[in-house]
Amino acid sequence: MAWRIGIDIGGTFTDVALVDEASGRIGVAKVLTTPRDFGQGVIDGVRRGLDEQRIDPRDVALLSHATTVVTNALLEKKGARAGFIATRGFRDILELRRSSRPDLYDLFQDGPGVLVPRRHRFEITERIDAQGQVVTPLAEDELPVLIEAIKEAGLQTVAVSFLFSFLNDAHERRVGELLRAALPDVGVFLSCEVLPEIREFERASTTAVCAYVGPLLAGYLARLSEATGAIGLPPLHVMGSSGGVFDIAEGLRMPAMAVESGPAAGVIAAALAGRQLGRPNLISFDMGGTTAKASVIADGEVTVTAEYEVGGAANAKRWMHGTGHPIRVPVIDLAEVSSGGGSIAWVDPGGALKVGPHSAGSDPGPAAYGRGGTRPTVTDANVILGLLDREALLGGGLPIDLPAAERALATIADPFGLSVPEAAARIAEIVNANMAQALRIVSVERGLDPQEFSLIAFGGAGPVHAVALAEELQIPEVIIPPAPGAFSALGLVATDLKRDYARTLYADLGSVAPERVAEAFAAMEEAGRAMLEEAKVPAERRVLQRQADVRYRRQAYELTLPVADGPVTAETLAALAEAFHTRHRQTYGHANPAEAVQLVNLRLTAVGKLPDLTLAQQPDPASARVRQRSVWFAATGFVDTPVHWRNGLVPGQGFQGPAVIEALDSTTVVPPGWQVRVDDLGYVRITRTAGDAA
Repeated sequence: MAWRIGIDIGGTFTDVALVDEASGRIGVAKVLTTPRDFGQGVIDGVRRGLDEQRIDPRDVALLSHATTVVTNALLEKKGARAGFIATRGFRDILELRRSSRPDLYDLFQDGPGVLVPRRHRFEITERIDAQGQVVTPLAEDELPVLIEAIKEAGLQTVAVSFLFSFLNDAHERRVGELLRAALPDVGVFLSCEVLPEIREFERASTTAVCAYVGPLLAGYLARLSEATGAIGLPPLHVMGSSGGVFDIAEGLRMPAMAVESGPAAGVIAAALAGRQLGRPNLISFDMGGTTAKASVIADGEVTVTAEYEVGGAANAKRWMHGTGHPIRVPVIDLAEVSSGGGSIAWVDPGGALKVGPHSAGSDPGPAAYGRGGTRPTVTDANVILGLLDREALLGGGLPIDLPAAERALATIADPFGLSVPEAAARIAEIVNANMAQALRIVSVERGLDPQEFSLIAFGGAGPVHAVALAEELQIPEVIIPPAPGAFSALGLVATDLKRDYARTLYADLGSVAPERVAEAFAAMEEAGRAMLEEAKVPAERRVLQRQADVRYRRQAYELTLPVADGPVTAETLAALAEAFHTRHRQTYGHANPAEAVQLVNLRLTAVGKLPDLTLAQQPDPASARVRQRSVWFAATGFVDTPVHWRNGLVPGQGFQGPAVIEALDSTTVVPPGWQVRVDDLGYVRITRTAGDAA
């Protein structure tokens, strides 16, 4: 028997999912997140999961982890003491940025802080032009002075980004060679190794992000690997932002790849569920303790973007440019709002009720958890409304302090002259409105009709609010997968090994020699094969996927298209140009086949395919039970509602709302006017009652 284990750290809980490769049987362990030492919570959860499922660590085939270390370091400004070396005259590129701003009309907005202070940004004489030719030779005699300055400043890492090094990296590599020889204890990140792509600021920013978070990530993963190795588990893998896992060595070469690894895992799991259920069009909705995330899976494909910013203001919208530090790595396209179970309700100076962006997290947590929290949260409101059990959660493992939740909500109710349940209902309405906006961003605002999609909801709090959001956007079906509270952790074991490579090749498709394109792909393919070989992926499970960024002349941004396998010929490039015209018409409503098409970047994704998994809920009819409690719904107010235990639901079973379905890891709320059916794999399918269909 072989098992896969996925570990996802959330703002409130750390989730461990354990899956039997042969049967698809799922085990879940949830423990409170330990923010003072995230690794401690991970080890506690893994040990609990192994014990509860009676798994010998030697039977574990894959151990994957979604880490928040990179994102937290950027948000909290707790990264390494980093330096930056640029072409003479360009050390301020990180500060000058681009002209994009999150709010065009706000003249007083502050830009994000610079990761490397000016006193630690250095210059060296050298210059390469836009054709890759050396204009000014590298002044190697200036290096000793820079090395002494780095030593005196006590820098832990140095980022090096020279103009046009993506065309000619000789100067950058020479500086890296000399720095590594003279400063063996200082991490050196070269932009030609991190991101050999066009666009100077984004390349410099990505390299600086890697230097800033690299030591922190390295220390965290080293400690965690040592702890999991002591248990007898296999080598640790890390989830990447584009939806694949990679080994620790790859992650440390490119730390920016670990941004948003947890949310990416949830979307990957949702895509797997869609394939199993024959639902290629899904909106994934992941609500945890701190945030809610939404993404779209259209025609079975996960949307990935290379335009992403990290480390912006706490209440900044993730989709707004200019709020953080750009990184040019593939990231699953998400809309995220600061709305989670731990989000705190408060009254602003104007007397308006707000929810978020601040969260009670796991320490002290919502007041209802009885761990010292006193501020009102979404979880406290849901407990008072009966949406969550008023006595205990986690199958009885987390006692609920109802009086503490009522005292916390009274601080909201009293100023407005409301009862505590009325205040709780207002909080629920506000948080639902916030999350509906995230769903609109990934669907309506991108030209997609939510009525043509199903909503798959997961996270500890996602199934509580999912049907209310489906009503708001007229989504016809809500799907609650197995182990929804640990579904992102399931995504960690349902994905493949993956590493993305890129190289700029700036030329017209109609005139570039096919040999140049073939040589660039061959170099990336060699690196990809070496990575898969190092990861011990069998040859028959290796896949190399080619893509290219192309555009019309004088356009500023590109569309990314697949490139056919096999030899690169003139016909291959002509087919790529034709595909670009078609995609441009689909995306923007027009195309110009007479216009020349420019090639900008070549991309390659090296994939190590893991054996397919079938995720299924294993029913336990003996555990079936139904009880009653008073639950609040927007359409009815409080009403006596049947509460089902999910493990006791069997395939083919169905019932009408209102209803609540409880499980160890999450609670599903079914309002009046909706009906439930359990399918053959144990997925809970919620649809409108026929007479209430919109």
